[in-house]
Amino acid sequence: MNSTAEQLQCLGDIGIIPFAEKIKETDFYPLISNDTIKTMQVNVGKVCNLTCKHCHVQAGPHRTESMSRATMGQCLEVVANNKIPTLDITGGAPELNSNLSWMISEARQIGCHVIVRTNLTVFESEHCFCKPEFYAEHKVELIASLPYYTEKDTDRQRGPGVFRDSIKGLKILNELGYGQKDGLLIINLVYNPGGAFLPPAQPSIEADYHRELTNKYGVCFNNVYTITNVPVGRFLQFLTNSGNLKGYLSRLAGSFNSSTVGKVMCRDQISVDWDGQLYDCDFNQALGLKCSPGHISEFSLDAFKERKIALGNHCYACTAGQGSSCGGATI
Repeated sequence: MNSTAEQLQCLGDIGIIPFAEKIKETDFYPLISNDTIKTMQVNVGKVCNLTCKHCHVQAGPHRTESMSRATMGQCLEVVANNKIPTLDITGGAPELNSNLSWMISEARQIGCHVIVRTNLTVFESEHCFCKPEFYAEHKVELIASLPYYTEKDTDRQRGPGVFRDSIKGLKILNELGYGQKDGLLIINLVYNPGGAFLPPAQPSIEADYHRELTNKYGVCFNNVYTITNVPVGRFLQFLTNSGNLKGYLSRLAGSFNSSTVGKVMCRDQISVDWDGQLYDCDFNQALGLKCSPGHISEFSLDAFKERKIALGNHCYACTAGQGSSCGGATI
């Protein structure tokens, strides 16, 4: 189920109130941008050393898509000209793009706060172009996927040996000063549910992570972000194959929380694909739901703020329960 049409059809034939109708019950219809754009999130490629079961962009070693330096330059120009304070870099594994260190250096020179979403295991890859020492030198904030604090559950979701390699990566980062109480070098971990259910309360699971990872493995970190699995990409395929799609979407829709709508991440961020195409968020990106303007080379802040955000039933994931964004729970 790789095509946009197939995924959208699965998400539409469910028998729930369409999200685009549900949002009319709130004060945020039509859903539009906030007055300021806080974050540009850039997917620098689909190439990854892992093939995680919940990956919405379906990244892996077999993918070849990788952002060029020219497109990165266009992104940086938009960041500088529009005073966007945060550059959030994702993938795939961003470190497998040979231009990543250049992009980070340039972003830091213009005063941008840089976040990189790493998988912690890529540092051992012979094709890793950005090492932990570089991140520390440039004060890059790291957000690292670690779906659970036990080896069994993490490896089931991300592959054999991933948990142990992740702990090794965390220890290397800790030695460089990441995760300490002084807050100078930030590393946050990401929890993703291992099945068709919502994440627990963020403060509760964060306390569990701190207790288990510190006591058993001697590693430290700053925060845990709970992110609801969005029914897109490989997770949508899992839901379909396991017969859980209808039940999961019904659970998301039944947990709709109107107080989360004003805080959804698509209202204050730009999402850029590896080829420079623009989207409201990386989940719309994975579904091919483009916005206007359509390419980073055509970007206009005024036009971007006036667009109507593209909505679909997958949006229920960001508005269910405590809410979900790339920065964790929203309320």
